[in-house]
Order: sequence, then C-alpha cells, then structure tokens
Amino acid sequence: MRPLCTALLMASAGLAATSAVAETLAVAPPARTEVPVELPAVTVSADSGGQAPTEMLDTYTIKKSGSASRLSLSPRETPQAMSVATHARMADFKQDSINDVLAGINGVTVEKVETNRTYYTARGFDITNFQFDGVGVPMTYGLQYGDIDSAMFDRVEVVRGANGLTSSTGNPSATVNFIRKRPTEDFQASAGVTLGSWDTKRLDVDVSGPLNEAGTVSGRMVAAHEDGHSYLDRYQPSKNVFYGVVDARLSDVSLLTLGFSQQKTHGKGAMWGALPLSYGDGAATHYDVGASTSADWSYLDTTEQRAFAEFSRQLGGGWQWKSTLGYNRFTSDSALFYVYGKPDKTTGGGLYAYPSLYDSVNSEAFFDSNLTGRYRLGGREHELNAGVALSRSSLDDVSHYGQGIGTELFGSQAFDGSFARPAFDARVDGSSYTDKRKTVYAASRLNLSDGVKLLVGANYTQAESTGYSYGASHRLDQSAASPYAGLVVDISDNLSVYASHAGIFNPQTKTDASGATLAAARGKSDELGVKGEFFQRKLNASLSVFRVEQNNIAEQAGYVGAQAYYRGIDAKSQGVEFELAGELARNWQASFGIVSQRINGDGGEAVRLYVPRTQLRASTTYRLPQLERLKLGASLNYQSSTRYKDAAMASQGGYAVLNLMASYDVDKHLTLSANLNNVTNRKYLSSVYWEQAYYAAPANGSVSVKWKY
Repeated sequence: MRPLCTALLMASAGLAATSAVAETLAVAPPARTEVPVELPAVTVSADSGGQAPTEMLDTYTIKKSGSASRLSLSPRETPQAMSVATHARMADFKQDSINDVLAGINGVTVEKVETNRTYYTARGFDITNFQFDGVGVPMTYGLQYGDIDSAMFDRVEVVRGANGLTSSTGNPSATVNFIRKRPTEDFQASAGVTLGSWDTKRLDVDVSGPLNEAGTVSGRMVAAHEDGHSYLDRYQPSKNVFYGVVDARLSDVSLLTLGFSQQKTHGKGAMWGALPLSYGDGAATHYDVGASTSADWSYLDTTEQRAFAEFSRQLGGGWQWKSTLGYNRFTSDSALFYVYGKPDKTTGGGLYAYPSLYDSVNSEAFFDSNLTGRYRLGGREHELNAGVALSRSSLDDVSHYGQGIGTELFGSQAFDGSFARPAFDARVDGSSYTDKRKTVYAASRLNLSDGVKLLVGANYTQAESTGYSYGASHRLDQSAASPYAGLVVDISDNLSVYASHAGIFNPQTKTDASGATLAAARGKSDELGVKGEFFQRKLNASLSVFRVEQNNIAEQAGYVGAQAYYRGIDAKSQGVEFELAGELARNWQASFGIVSQRINGDGGEAVRLYVPRTQLRASTTYRLPQLERLKLGASLNYQSSTRYKDAAMASQGGYAVLNLMASYDVDKHLTLSANLNNVTNRKYLSSVYWEQAYYAAPANGSVSVKWKY
C-alpha cells in the first residue's frame, strides 16, 4: 500500500499546483457600490466530537456537534435550534453546490440575486456568520460570491439565532458551519461521473488513507470538475475544485493537520443585476424562463484559495489545547453588463446600459487558540472552553466604467446580448480597506444535577477598520461584550426542554446625514423549546418558539449630493419552528422542517417582505425491503409569497418545488443513480431580495455512475 499512497500524495501535490478554485467577489450594481462590512469574529468549536464522518453513514442526522458552543454536545443537549445536511443527504439529491445544500435546510432562504452572487437569510435577517470546521472566517462582504462546491465537505451544520458563543459579531440569524472531509485510517477511494441537462458534465474523485507503513501520517485528496451550458441565455458556467489534507500524529497526544483547497470558477455570460420586474406604469413584466441581461462578452472569473494548519494536544486530565492558523485569498476578474430602469410599453425603451470591468483581491488571515476540558466543583464535573481569536482582512478592488453608460436600449437590446463591448475608460473608482478583529471568549457547561445543565458564557470583541470604499470612509472602532446562557432540563429518557438567550453585535461603517459613523447594530435572540431523541439516538426532533431582535440596523435614508446617508432602524422577528431528522424505520431516512414567522419594524409594520413567512423543507429516502439495493426518494421545498417592497416592484407567489431520486447498488463497488429536479416545471423567481430578479431552473435531471473501493 505504501507505494500507492506515495503516488497519491505526489499526485495531490501536482494537482494543488495546477488546480484552481472559486467563489468570490463580484460587481455590485451601481446603486450598491458601498460594500457592507459584516465580519464575524474568528472562533473555534470542537470537531465531530468523536462521531464517525457522516459520509461513512447512510444517515440524515448526527449524534454530536460543536457548532453552537465549541463543546461536543448532542442535538438534544444543545440549547438552540440546529439543522444538518449530512453527506448522505447531499449525495442522495446531488446537491453539488452549497446553494443547493442550504436551500434544503429548515428556516434558511437562499436569495440568488444574480448568477454569481447570493444572500442567505434566517429568522428574517441576513446570514453573515460562516465557519469552516468550527473556526469563524472573516467575511468582508455581507453576501456570498461564486457557487461554492460541496465536494470537500462531510456535512453542513446550521445553528439558528444569535450564536453568541461561536460568533461574536453579525446578525441574530444563523451560523453556517462547513465541516470538511478528513483523512481516514483505512484506504478508500471513489470516483463518479454525472451527465445532466444542458450538456452538463461532472467528474468527482476522492482518495484517502495512510501515507506511511506505521499509519501515523494519513492524507486525503478530493477533486471535481464541472462544466456545461445553462437554461439561461449565453450563460456557460464551469468550475474546478481541489482539496488536500494531511494528518500527522506527532505523538500519542499530539496531532498536526495541514490543508489546502482551491476552487476556480469561470462564468461566461454571467449576469450583473437581473431582469427588471415592472414596467414604468407599475405593471408586472413577464419573460421566458431563460431570459438574461448579460452581453455576449460578459464573464465573471473567481478564484478562492484556503490554507489552514491545526495543532491539537491532549494535556491530560481530560484537557485539550487546540490552535488553528488560516489564510484565505479570493480574487475576481470580470467584464459585466448591467441594465437599469423600467421598460416603457409605448416607446419600447426605458432601459439603460451600464458596462463595467471589475477586479478585486481579498486576503484574510486568522488565528484561534483555545483550551477545552473538565473540572470539578461542588462535587460535580463540569466542562469549560476558553480562548482567544484574531483576524485581519484586507480588500482592494477597482471598477473601470465603460463608455456608453446611460445609452437607452430599445426592443430586445437589453436581453439579446448584442450591446457591443465598449472601451472601459469612462471613469475609475474602487475600495481599499482593512478590517481587524480581536476576541476573547469563555463558556462553561455546569452540571447542576443529573438532569439539569446550564451553559453560560460570553465573549468580548474589538472591531477596527481603516480605509475607504467608493468615495466613502470605511473607518470604525467599536467593541462590545456578548453574553450567552442556555438551560437544558431532561424530563424523560428521551425528552428535554430548553431555554436560551444570546447577544451579538454588528459593527457598521455607514454614516448618517452629519457624516458620523453609525453605532454598531445590536442583536439578540431568545428561544424556548423541547427536543427529543429516539430509536437509539438515530432520530432527532425539536419544537421551538423564538424571538429575534436587531436594533440600529443601517437603512438608506437619503442623499447629501451624490453621497447616500443612513439611519438606524429596529426590527424583530418571532415564530415557531419544528424539525425531525434521522431514521424513521429501518432503511427509511427523512428530514422534515417547517417555520412560521412574523417580521416587524419600529412601528409594528411588516418589514423585510422578501423573506417568506412560512417555509417547509422535506426530504426522504427509502430502501425497498424486497430489493434493498434500490433506494427511492423525494424532496419538497415550499415557501409562501414574497415581495420586494411592494407588489408593483417585484413579487413572487407561494410555490413548491418537488425533486425525485433513485439509485441502485449494482454491487458493493458500483452505484447507478438518477435525479429529477423541479419535476412539475414550476416557473418562479429565484429571489425578490432586489427589485430585479431572474427565473430559477425549469425541470431538469441527471444520471450518475459512482465507483468506490
């Protein structure tokens, strides 16, 4: 085995040097050139808590998680609502992108405002806190650029509400934790080929195992390639993914992990902005499902690189020290065509051109070091986690505006891609700023009695920014302490009730009419619920009520000359959530969640109308008792009606999307599968987060062949 592993390691090194990667930063429409700073603090949580990777298990739930507290707790022991997309669920429904994964998570809305730019919301507010293996990553923007591939992830965990123990800044919406695949003790390998609609082709490779005879060093390599056309006119996306990780056991008590990933995305025909949704007289527009405002020359290329090093050491007495050092680099290069205005039914005009080149470089460095262990007090054993986190993120971007800005477009000019590529020398603008975060944190789980546990903690974060963004200052110096408390009481062998409170703050760089920087937005969430675990902890269930508040959120209030100014507003949401995930019976896996919520502003009026008030997420698979090699499944996503600000600007009625799957294990090495998405061919807008949007994909499908050793 050693020669094979050595060859694989050398192949991994070669791929690391030649593969590339992507996600990243795109262009904002002209009215939104100010880039928000919503940068979560760097934090760390426990890993899978000793649980086997879900990729090795045909399950829709987990037994342990550290996403909410950095302590390894079961879902029932966690005093907050949480959801997980396991490897099995992602594989069953061919969720090859994080957008697809999160679209199936209870309470999460995926707002695909453009082909390469996405917002996520939960409990009425934008999700801005993201972690990799429990370590919070700096986030320069309040949205996600690119289409992150899911090939390198074992699972994705989402903790809803203000996650005060692992995310000290941001919104009281949710924290998304991406759990990366790790090396395995035994050799394993898999490869898959997928053919899909619009000539889409995908190749996946995953190889893992020991790299030396002693088994003290092990490695893993994941690679994927995908390309094809699209249902959208002129859009041809492609991506290349590479991920490599090595575990080196330095001693019986010390482990060093080194990892690197790249994703490179090419978006020929990418959209900047989207379709205008209303005419000048307020009537709604209608287009073919594949309509696009991109030009023939439009493109958006992004590259994402992530490198990390982890060192953990068992100190004895149940204590562990763990430190993580990471560096991320994101670059983008694009030539894009934005269309603004409202179509005029009489003249056929009313829309105007806005071409631009955009380039950016965003680098992030972060460090976290913490201690986790057990201590005795009052005759009982308790748990403690404490540490420090530092991060630094810098952004440099530039926009080269093209000749012909403001040219009126008539007839089909806005949608046929025919606008000629101009010289991009009309004007230049951009950003250059640096964000820094310093955080100290501590949390303890107090064992008050055999059936009563109290989780308490706090963190203190200092946020600093310097620089400018498109003519506006990007300076701030704000700090705050955020508390957390959660109580879990067992009421039977299977059921617990819980209550929790978490605070969070969000530094802001927006200025008011006098030019003064707005104070940080303050958020909090309160939650009550009951949780259960059944069938030997193979099934988890929860029912919760929540109330979330965010105060002093920056909202545009007007202009002083050409410069926008802002005011702080308050908003709150409250609602009920139910979730069931895991094994309902032998060979029957399921995940079901429903959310009903209200979101109101200062005066009690309904706000953030683009967030659906009711959502349902369901997915299930079943292996036939008479033929267990055959697996059949379905998923259903439903959401109620939404609108931008009023129905005349943009609105979307309630809709449901049904997906089907089937797979057949030819033998223990070979699996054939087929997936059908949006089988009812429902036509709906991908988002009404803005007053422009495009249509989601119509009915489509794929067939796959997977080989594993």
